[in-house]
Amino acid sequence: MLDLRVRNHNRSLYCVLVIDLCGSLTFAGPLGPKELSHCLRLDSDPFSASWTKEQWDKELTDIMRPCVGIWQRGQLLAIACGWLVIDELHITNVTVAKNIRRQGLGYQVTSILLDYGRSRGARHATLEVNSINTAALKLYNKLGFSDVGKRSCYYENNDARVQWLKL
Repeated sequence: MLDLRVRNHNRSLYCVLVIDLCGSLTFAGPLGPKELSHCLRLDSDPFSASWTKEQWDKELTDIMRPCVGIWQRGQLLAIACGWLVIDELHITNVTVAKNIRRQGLGYQVTSILLDYGRSRGARHATLEVNSINTAALKLYNKLGFSDVGKRSCYYENNDARVQWLKL
Protein backbone atom coordinates (compact mmCIF):
# COMPACT_ATOMS: atom_id res chain seq x y z
CA MET A 1 0.00 0.00 0.00
CA LEU A 2 1.34 3.43 -0.95
CA ASP A 3 0.38 6.26 1.41
CA LEU A 4 1.24 9.73 0.13
CA ARG A 5 0.44 12.52 2.59
CA VAL A 6 0.48 16.17 1.63
CA ARG A 7 0.57 18.41 4.70
CA ASN A 8 0.03 22.12 4.92
CA HIS A 9 -1.51 24.35 7.57
CA ASN A 10 -4.13 25.37 5.02
CA ARG A 11 -7.07 22.96 5.36
CA SER A 12 -7.63 22.89 1.62
CA LEU A 13 -4.16 21.46 0.94
CA TYR A 14 -4.25 18.55 3.38
CA CYS A 15 -4.90 15.24 1.68
CA VAL A 16 -3.89 11.60 1.58
CA LEU A 17 -3.77 9.43 -1.51
CA VAL A 18 -3.74 5.68 -0.94
CA ILE A 19 -3.29 3.05 -3.64
CA ASP A 20 -3.78 -0.51 -2.41
CA LEU A 21 -2.20 -3.59 -3.94
CA CYS A 22 -5.28 -4.29 -6.05
CA GLY A 23 -4.89 -0.94 -7.78
CA SER A 24 -7.93 0.63 -6.16
CA LEU A 25 -7.52 4.37 -5.73
CA THR A 26 -8.74 5.89 -2.47
CA PHE A 27 -8.52 9.60 -1.70
CA ALA A 28 -8.76 11.15 1.73
CA GLY A 29 -8.94 14.87 2.18
CA PRO A 30 -10.77 17.85 3.58
CA LEU A 31 -14.52 18.20 3.26
CA GLY A 32 -16.07 21.55 2.43
CA PRO A 33 -19.47 23.02 1.56
CA LYS A 34 -19.50 21.30 -1.86
CA GLU A 35 -19.62 17.92 -0.11
CA LEU A 36 -22.73 18.74 1.96
CA SER A 37 -25.07 16.30 0.18
CA HIS A 38 -22.54 13.47 0.53
CA CYS A 39 -22.12 14.17 4.25
CA LEU A 40 -25.88 14.24 4.84
CA ARG A 41 -26.29 10.92 3.01
CA LEU A 42 -23.52 9.18 4.99
CA ASP A 43 -24.65 10.70 8.30
CA SER A 44 -28.19 9.33 8.08
CA ASP A 45 -27.35 6.07 9.92
CA PRO A 46 -28.96 5.68 13.38
CA PHE A 47 -25.60 5.22 15.20
CA SER A 48 -24.05 8.27 13.54
CA ALA A 49 -24.21 11.82 14.84
CA SER A 50 -27.15 12.60 12.50
CA TRP A 51 -26.56 16.32 12.24
CA THR A 52 -29.02 18.66 10.57
CA LYS A 53 -28.27 20.41 7.28
CA GLU A 54 -27.62 23.62 9.24
CA GLN A 55 -25.13 21.86 11.53
CA TRP A 56 -23.32 20.38 8.55
CA ASP A 57 -23.23 23.81 6.85
CA LYS A 58 -21.50 25.23 9.93
CA GLU A 59 -19.04 22.32 10.22
CA LEU A 60 -18.06 22.45 6.55
CA THR A 61 -17.45 26.20 6.38
CA ASP A 62 -15.58 26.93 9.62
CA ILE A 63 -11.78 26.53 9.30
CA MET A 64 -11.57 25.73 13.03
CA ARG A 65 -13.89 22.74 12.50
CA PRO A 66 -11.89 20.41 10.28
CA CYS A 67 -13.71 17.57 8.54
CA VAL A 68 -11.95 14.92 6.49
CA GLY A 69 -13.40 12.20 4.36
CA ILE A 70 -12.33 9.06 2.55
CA TRP A 71 -13.59 8.67 -0.99
CA GLN A 72 -13.54 5.83 -3.48
CA ARG A 73 -15.01 5.96 -6.96
CA GLY A 74 -16.85 9.19 -6.17
CA GLN A 75 -18.50 7.85 -3.03
CA LEU A 76 -17.88 9.22 0.44
CA LEU A 77 -17.09 6.20 2.62
CA ALA A 78 -15.98 7.71 5.93
CA ILE A 79 -16.01 11.05 7.78
CA ALA A 80 -14.16 12.41 10.81
CA CYS A 81 -14.85 15.92 12.10
CA GLY A 82 -13.63 17.96 15.03
CA TRP A 83 -13.26 21.38 16.58
CA LEU A 84 -9.90 23.03 17.15
CA VAL A 85 -9.98 24.96 20.43
CA ILE A 86 -6.65 26.44 21.54
CA ASP A 87 -4.44 23.32 21.86
CA GLU A 88 -7.22 20.73 21.78
CA LEU A 89 -8.97 18.79 19.04
CA HIS A 90 -12.49 17.86 20.10
CA ILE A 91 -13.68 15.02 17.87
CA THR A 92 -17.35 15.52 17.13
CA ASN A 93 -18.21 12.93 14.47
CA VAL A 94 -16.75 9.72 13.07
CA THR A 95 -18.97 7.88 10.60
CA VAL A 96 -18.28 4.99 8.21
CA ALA A 97 -20.70 3.70 5.58
CA LYS A 98 -22.68 0.84 7.12
CA ASN A 99 -21.87 -1.73 4.43
CA ILE A 100 -18.08 -1.37 4.85
CA ARG A 101 -17.60 -1.05 8.60
CA ARG A 102 -14.89 -2.97 10.48
CA GLN A 103 -12.44 -2.70 7.58
CA GLY A 104 -10.20 -0.03 9.10
CA LEU A 105 -11.71 3.09 7.51
CA GLY A 106 -12.75 4.54 10.87
CA TYR A 107 -9.18 4.15 12.08
CA GLN A 108 -7.77 5.70 8.90
CA VAL A 109 -10.07 8.71 8.77
CA THR A 110 -9.71 9.42 12.50
CA SER A 111 -5.91 9.09 12.24
CA ILE A 112 -5.91 11.65 9.43
CA LEU A 113 -8.00 14.05 11.53
CA LEU A 114 -5.67 13.57 14.54
CA ASP A 115 -2.64 14.17 12.32
CA TYR A 116 -4.24 17.32 10.94
CA GLY A 117 -5.07 18.55 14.45
CA ARG A 118 -1.48 17.91 15.51
CA SER A 119 -0.22 19.91 12.51
CA ARG A 120 -2.44 22.82 13.62
CA GLY A 121 -0.99 22.83 17.16
CA ALA A 122 -3.37 20.52 19.01
CA ARG A 123 -1.61 18.77 21.89
CA HIS A 124 -4.62 16.77 23.08
CA ALA A 125 -7.73 15.20 21.57
CA THR A 126 -11.00 14.52 23.35
CA LEU A 127 -14.38 13.02 22.51
CA GLU A 128 -17.58 11.63 23.96
CA VAL A 129 -18.65 8.14 22.93
CA ASN A 130 -21.87 6.27 23.64
CA SER A 131 -21.13 3.69 26.35
CA ILE A 132 -22.94 0.97 24.36
CA ASN A 133 -21.16 1.63 21.04
CA THR A 134 -18.64 -1.21 21.34
CA ALA A 135 -17.22 -0.74 17.82
CA ALA A 136 -16.41 2.93 18.51
CA LEU A 137 -14.96 2.08 21.93
CA LYS A 138 -12.63 -0.47 20.30
CA LEU A 139 -11.63 2.05 17.64
CA TYR A 140 -10.77 4.77 20.15
CA ASN A 141 -8.91 2.30 22.34
CA LYS A 142 -6.82 1.24 19.32
CA LEU A 143 -6.03 4.90 18.65
CA GLY A 144 -4.81 5.29 22.25
CA PHE A 145 -7.73 7.13 23.85
CA SER A 146 -8.47 6.46 27.51
CA ASP A 147 -11.48 7.15 29.72
CA VAL A 148 -11.30 10.28 31.88
CA GLY A 149 -14.95 10.66 32.84
CA LYS A 150 -18.58 10.01 32.12
CA ARG A 151 -21.63 12.09 31.21
CA SER A 152 -24.81 10.50 32.58
CA CYS A 153 -27.68 10.12 30.09
CA TYR A 154 -25.76 12.10 27.45
CA TYR A 155 -27.24 9.96 24.67
CA GLU A 156 -30.91 9.74 25.60
CA ASN A 157 -30.83 6.84 28.09
CA ASN A 158 -27.16 5.96 27.66
CA ASP A 159 -24.08 7.42 29.30
CA ALA A 160 -21.21 8.92 27.36
CA ARG A 161 -17.67 7.97 28.13
CA VAL A 162 -15.39 11.01 27.96
CA GLN A 163 -12.07 10.03 26.44
CA TRP A 164 -8.74 11.78 26.07
CA LEU A 165 -5.57 11.33 24.03
CA LYS A 166 -2.26 13.15 24.31
CA LEU A 167 -1.06 14.00 20.81
